[in-house]
Amino acid sequence: MPSFDIVSKTDLAEVDNALGNIQREIETRFDFKGSNCSLTRKDETLTLLADDPLKMKQVHELLKTHLTRRKLDAGCLEFKDPEKASGDSVRQTIIVKQGIDKDLGKKIVKDLKDSKMKIQVSIQGDELRVTGKARDDLQAAIAFVKGLKIELPLQYVNFRD
Repeated sequence: MPSFDIVSKTDLAEVDNALGNIQREIETRFDFKGSNCSLTRKDETLTLLADDPLKMKQVHELLKTHLTRRKLDAGCLEFKDPEKASGDSVRQTIIVKQGIDKDLGKKIVKDLKDSKMKIQVSIQGDELRVTGKARDDLQAAIAFVKGLKIELPLQYVNFRD
């Protein structure tokens, strides 16, 4: 039976490369001169430290731009609420989303089953396995899921015939 997997993975090595480029740009940009802005990663958590909310917003734009340059979707980032740090500086935690959570997985399964396509969908951990009798059904399922308004970047991998 032909099958494929729907996953949501973000390459953390590319995130590290983007962070290195951002740090170099912060060091050379005139508007960041003398500021104490930094962006660090620990596992799937980014920590942004900025002097003020304006600089934090500028670093957000840099982060989105550099991730896009590295062919990563900026939709994989979940921005938490900013909090006060020492002095006037602000700190923000940014989560790099990995995998499809249960609620979103159930929603995708329900939408695919409601579409009346001749496919079977199963949740396997943080990914979905879609199987069908014909390759055309699977390609239609990929097109259908791409048509759904899901803000999480999805990849379609492991296509077997």
